[in-house]
Amino acid sequence: MKDNNYYGTFIEVAEDCPVAAAEIPKAKGDAKTVPVMQYELIANHPYRYTQEDVLFEVFAVRGEVPESERSASRETFFSKGQPCLRASSLGKRYGWGIHHDAEGKMALYALESAEYQAFLRDETVKKVKAMRSKRV
Repeated sequence: MKDNNYYGTFIEVAEDCPVAAAEIPKAKGDAKTVPVMQYELIANHPYRYTQEDVLFEVFAVRGEVPESERSASRETFFSKGQPCLRASSLGKRYGWGIHHDAEGKMALYALESAEYQAFLRDETVKKVKAMRSKRV
């Protein structure tokens, strides 16, 4: 199975991100949205989960995959291509940079934070931008 994680990489916010300071995604009614679930997993557990962990956990919770079927379901889930977190609203709409450490574990950094700026200056960290919301 292909490894879909980033290592030693910082995902910057998209060039067309509409906010100047990071915002916490909000649920719509009673249902948690994908950005809310992604935010909660990463923000509440910095450097605990990889991109694959977060993508699958959100899929499993939303699809109500029973715990007993998660292992097989995860293999099936990643057998097809999945959008990475560069396509997430966290970086496209809400102003969150995502740092992946050497082990692929992630943490969020607000666009306006000193830590975010430090990652931009750090030449040892690979940088990629979140995908734009609109085509150019």
